[in-house]
Amino acid sequence: MFNRIIGDSQLELRFAGFLEDCSDVLSYAKNYLAVHFKLDYVNSNGDISNYYPDFMVKLSGKRIVIAETKGQEDLDVPLKMARLRQWCEDINGMQSDVTYDFAYVDEESFEKYKPKSFADLLAGFREYKEK
Repeated sequence: MFNRIIGDSQLELRFAGFLEDCSDVLSYAKNYLAVHFKLDYVNSNGDISNYYPDFMVKLSGKRIVIAETKGQEDLDVPLKMARLRQWCEDINGMQSDVTYDFAYVDEESFEKYKPKSFADLLAGFREYKEK
């Protein structure tokens, strides 16, 4: 559908390139303001903020992973990931047509471990998966 790899940072561009090469990824899209996929969350200052996850990755007709890439972690990252985890739990509880999951991909680990497939990435990048 799209013919360009886009990203807001070098990490996002490298991650999009990785997704392009994953034989276990059917399709993916970079999330941005015009897509309007956002989650509200309470930020580290106690205010309501909007969080726009980085990528939606389709693994099959019944499985989508929301991927967040991060070069430097800030105080809001754990709050955003808790909200994303809750969103996945909520939507999976309300319907059974598609299973939603999430992955947090930090730059240091992504460069160090260099996953070969999206399945490798999901198996290795488990931060924020447990409550």
